[in-house]
Amino acid sequence: MSVRRLSPNQPAGFAFTPENVEWAKRQIAKYPEGRQASAIIPLFWQAQKQEGWLSEPAIRYVADMLSMDYIRALEVATFYTMFNLSPVGEHFVQLCGTTPCWLRGADELKEACRKHIGPEGQVSADGKLSWLEVECLGACANAPMVQINDDYYEDLDPAKFGELLEDLRAGKAVKVGSQTGRNGSEPAGGLTSLTTPIAGGGK
Repeated sequence: MSVRRLSPNQPAGFAFTPENVEWAKRQIAKYPEGRQASAIIPLFWQAQKQEGWLSEPAIRYVADMLSMDYIRALEVATFYTMFNLSPVGEHFVQLCGTTPCWLRGADELKEACRKHIGPEGQVSADGKLSWLEVECLGACANAPMVQINDDYYEDLDPAKFGELLEDLRAGKAVKVGSQTGRNGSEPAGGLTSLTTPIAGGGK
């Protein structure tokens, strides 16, 4: 795993919205007395959803809520790659470069990212997009694929992917999941087994 460091450019402060404060209290209450620090993962995740990334002030804020030493909270934030330690675009592209996606064209998708977004790890000038190569996202049967914010986009090729990125930039609605119309992880050429209904409706 590469070394993960906090961004040198940090906001002046962080605070949960009133709604998120109440949400955080409910999460903390799920844990036994003396074990409130166990709520750090969901609280970090909510802070990231609010801010777009996990800043140092947010890490300190959550640590204070949980009565944790800052270094303990920092250890968690820097260990898990799900937490973005520097700003990301409005649409954050995580591009799988692991073997199945690589064999199916992930390198070409990286070139599309460079063309439509810019260098890896940098936010586009309009603030709309950024990208990062990541390890396996678990959708190998639908390779190559990316995760953008909370959604998966699968069965991509450079042309479809470039169009998808530009549609996101323009604020247009986009199709989530397979970009070829495949149903789930069925074979790309259609079903080759289990094509006959079971007598009695499968009961």
